[in-house]
Amino acid sequence: MTVRSLQPAVTRVRRFSWTQAAIYAVLTLGAFVAVFPFFHMVATSLKTYGSVITGAFWPWFPFGDEALQWQNYPEAITTIGWDKEWNIYLFSRYAINSIVVSLAIVAGVMITSAFAAYAFAQMEIPGKNFLFLLLLATIMIPSDLTIVPKAVMMYQFPNPFGTGSWYNTYLALIIPFLASVFGIFLLRQFFMQIPRDLFDAAFIDGCGHLRYLMTIVLPLSKPALVSVALINFIWAWDSFKWPLLVTRDPQMRVLAIGLQQFLVQEGGTKVQLMMAFSSMVVVPVIIFYFFTQKYFTEGITTTGIKG
Repeated sequence: MTVRSLQPAVTRVRRFSWTQAAIYAVLTLGAFVAVFPFFHMVATSLKTYGSVITGAFWPWFPFGDEALQWQNYPEAITTIGWDKEWNIYLFSRYAINSIVVSLAIVAGVMITSAFAAYAFAQMEIPGKNFLFLLLLATIMIPSDLTIVPKAVMMYQFPNPFGTGSWYNTYLALIIPFLASVFGIFLLRQFFMQIPRDLFDAAFIDGCGHLRYLMTIVLPLSKPALVSVALINFIWAWDSFKWPLLVTRDPQMRVLAIGLQQFLVQEGGTKVQLMMAFSSMVVVPVIIFYFFTQKYFTEGITTTGIKG
């Protein structure tokens, strides 16, 4: 029998910490505050109009005998109207426009941000730090300050694919947002963490800047790339003010503007249908985040260590 076996086992008892308890309480409260609006949205979408106007918080079992109103979802789709041009519901047309605009913006931002960030992080350019500071300074400009000049530009730019201007076209919805200062900043900070020795070794093997970016830098920067894509997708998907300014026809509108259809109905606003519509709009964002949350969290936590 060894000496080790004769020693009494020491059980470590973790002491209660009020500090950790307070932190968990604050985090729980913050999570509840963040989730509750989504819960209220989904719950309202399953109520009757009577339960909404009377303010019934939980009209179902065990506090009431009301059934879940699943028919609110198809009714919300049919309420906003029919697109005679494509012979589909306007909801489907709004969804197609939102998908096209969001994916185009994300693709453009990924391309411009990757090239610009690589130039600022890995290439020797005279005055690049000063140029980068000027670029970051544009973040301080309120978006509402430039929205009117940009809208006027959409009326003035000629449409290269037809007659008229960019107004009421996909060009106005997409082109002004193909570059993101925040995306450049985020990728630049991540690219600067990549050791310079990798480029030196690749350069010795005959690898140029473009090939080094495509084959080494971008694969190593997947978390940052996913973070940029997710942030810009959410912004483009939820955009309301700009599409409202630069579009006229319902066929060019996006899902966020479709919510207006429930505010101008006879007999008042049907809140339960609006909440059903909102729930369907949020679903793609939740699905996208569900599949990218691992990379998104890693990209946010590891970016900005060096810069």
